[in-house]
Order: sequence, then structure tokens, then C-alpha cells
Amino acid sequence: MPTTSPAPPTPPAPPVEGHPQRWLILGVIALAQLTVLLDNTVLNVAIPSLKEELGASTADIQWMINAYSLVQAGLLLTAGSAADRYGRKRMLIAGLVLFGAGSLVATLASSTGQLIAARAGMGVGGALLVTTTLAVAMQIFPPAEQPRAIGIWAAVNSLGFATGPLVGGFMLGHFWWGAIFLINLPVAALALVAVVLLVPESKNPQGDRPDLLGALLSTVGMSTLVLTIISGPEHGWSSARVLGSGLVAVVVLGVFGWWESRIPHPMLDLSFFRNRQFTGAVAGAVLVTFGMGGALFLLTQHLQLVLGYGPLEAGLRTVPLAVTVVLLNFTGVAARITARLGGPVTILSGMAVMACGLVSIGVLGERGYAGTLLGLVLIGAGTATASPAMAHAIMSSIPPAKAGVGAGINGMLAEFGTGLGVAVLGAVLTSAGSLEQGLREGQLVGAVAVVAGGVVAGVLLRRAAGDKTPKGEEVSV
Repeated sequence: MPTTSPAPPTPPAPPVEGHPQRWLILGVIALAQLTVLLDNTVLNVAIPSLKEELGASTADIQWMINAYSLVQAGLLLTAGSAADRYGRKRMLIAGLVLFGAGSLVATLASSTGQLIAARAGMGVGGALLVTTTLAVAMQIFPPAEQPRAIGIWAAVNSLGFATGPLVGGFMLGHFWWGAIFLINLPVAALALVAVVLLVPESKNPQGDRPDLLGALLSTVGMSTLVLTIISGPEHGWSSARVLGSGLVAVVVLGVFGWWESRIPHPMLDLSFFRNRQFTGAVAGAVLVTFGMGGALFLLTQHLQLVLGYGPLEAGLRTVPLAVTVVLLNFTGVAARITARLGGPVTILSGMAVMACGLVSIGVLGERGYAGTLLGLVLIGAGTATASPAMAHAIMSSIPPAKAGVGAGINGMLAEFGTGLGVAVLGAVLTSAGSLEQGLREGQLVGAVAVVAGGVVAGVLLRRAAGDKTPKGEEVSV
């Protein structure tokens, strides 16, 4: 029979007003988060240099790019659980050290093998940073300010997406390829000092025993799943390689779910999925990242292959999306909209606006940049409101003692949905009769997925409006 652990005693709650230096701390953790996000895309612009100077093959390049995302995606849940158990400040420090060390090794790499290993090490640090930054934000802000804080955290994600290729292009235009990693070192060092001085420690007061088997199964299962999604378009979905890795992922994740339901101190408490707020936000997040990730993947090709812009010009023309997100969240407009409309309506309406933006790019984008610009602004406006509201729904439906795990789940959804969206909409592009038709159909499929995510999340969140979540957390403020 499954066993459950007794409820822990409820420790004193943190002050209602939150940590006195919470906005400064948010700036510090946002800086750390930005560094991680930049490295998701910055390497793409260095591919020609890596081929020339390191003699990298196409397979080498793929592993340089994928080693980072595979390790990071595979470790997100484990990293979040470790942060809850051992302390989020401690794991944030460890993440910065590992990320900085990996960046230094990558800068000095003289072979493809060294660079791949360095990128994997950076992925370990990145997993710790992605989970602890969001968890810390939930600890230091009072409930009334959490939506705005998460909005700023989410805006940094969009900023990282938009500026990665631009930063990489600038550095390559003035320095050697290793400089794209060297820039991480002063940022990581500054963030490390600030974290040590400013960030309070917080952790699970229950002190759960480590779930080592669960950590192993989660890491193997998620890494294999992401690898399957990445390999599908290249090797064919019916190939033995893809089918084999997909089968391994399903079996391992199935065993992980069974194991987590049997032990007294699970890394992932499956009872979370009985909470309709959590389930609705999870379902909506997968669909929205599926639609957005795939559609934005098509956007870069649309700007270059249809409208004829060069790589740097194309990157500059995606900036309005990030600027819209940053403006709406940093000014607090998005948080005020959420407060006025409520979470479910905000998510549904935000996703509807995002879908309109995707349709604008798909239908009007062929006629010139004006239609694409309109679409980018609409996508940015919808993202600025819907994404923070959904992340807050996930985090607030989980006990504060499990904030790290909640952040890990949020990160896994983004990785999974984005990867699946790129794979599926990439297949739509390949099977279309022409490039223009494939890009148009892909954007429309993405729009449908985003709307579906909004409906699912909105309905389930509205039904869950009366849900109560147990509280209790040990926080040093």
C-alpha cells in the first residue's frame, strides 16, 4: 500500500510585507537567469566559426547545442528537489559556480569534445539556476506582489530569447568565438557575490530523505524524451533510433511515476495532479509552449527566407516581441490586468491575443514586415499577461516547501512543449507544398494550440477557484 508522510508542523510564516530587499534580490536572480537563457541560443550564431576553427562536424555542432539543453532539461526536477531539501540559496550558489566554471572551460576549449563536455557542465548549473531563481522569488515576495515578481522573471525569459543571437553576433564581430562564453564570467561572479550577501536561505522544514532512485529515473526519462523529440525530424519518427529512445523514455517515466506513488518522501508528489488549478496550468503551459516554441522557430525562417533579411537583421526584427513583454511586466501593467481580470480570464484572453499575433504573421506576414510586426507586438502583449499568470498558478498551487520542485516542473513544461512544437511544426513545414504555405500553416497550427491551451487552463482554473493549498515554509528573512 502507498504510504504518506505525516504533515510537518507549520513554522512561523514570513512577514506579510516580504523581504525588505526583495526587489534588489529579484534583480540579482534575474541577472543569473538571463545568463542561462542567453546560452540557449547564443551558440547558434557561432556555428560557422566553430566549423572553421575547431573542425567541428555537423554531428559535433548538434551535440554542442543539444548537450546543454539535454542535461538542463533532464536535471530540472532533480535540481528543484535538491534546492527544497538542501536550501535554495545554497543551490543557487552552486549553480552559479558550476555555470561559471563551465563557461571558463568552454572559453578555453581547444577541441570539440572539450566544448561538448563544458556545455554539459553548464547545463547542470543552468538547471540549478532555472529552478532556484523562481523558487526564491516565491519566497521573498508576499502573495500580493508575487504576480508582478513572476512577470518580471518571465520577461527576462523573453529578453534572453531575443538578445541571445544579437549578443552572439556582436561578440563574434569583434572577438573570437570563445568570447560568447567569456562574457558569462563577470556576470556569474557579480551574481554570486550578490547572492551571498543578499539572498535569504529557505528550504523544506520537513527535511525529506533524498529520493535518489527518483532523481535517477527522472533524469534519464526526461533526457531521453527530449532527445527523442530533437532526433525525430532529423532521423525520421519511424526510425529505430527514435522509436527506441521514445520507448525507453515512456518506460522510464512510467517507472518513475510508479516509484513516486510508493515511497513516503517522493521527489514529485503525484497528489499535485489532483489539484485542478495545478493540472489546468500544466496542460495550458504545455500547449502554449508547443504553439509558441514551434511558431517562433518558423518565424526566424520566415524573416530570412521569405522577407529576405540576413541573420542579424532578422534577429533585430524579433526584438519588438521582447520589448513588449518587458515594458508590460516591468511597468506592472500586466500584473494590474491580472489583478483586475483574475487568473483564468487573464490566461484565456492573453492566449487569444497571442493566437491573433500568430495568425497575423501567418496571413499578413507574406506581404511585408508590417504584418509580422503587428503579430510580434500581439504575441508579446499576450505573453506578458498569460505566461506569468500561468507560472503563478503552478507555483501557488504547490506548498511553499516544494517551491523548487514547482519551478522544476515549470521549466520542464517549457522544455518539453517548445521541443515538441519545433518538431511538429517543423514537420508541417517539410510536408507543405511550398515554403510560404508551410510557414503559413505552421503559424496557424501554433495559433490553434495556443487557443486550446488557454481554454483548457482557463476552464480548469475557474473550476478550481475554491481550492485551498496547505501552507508552511521555513524562511530566513
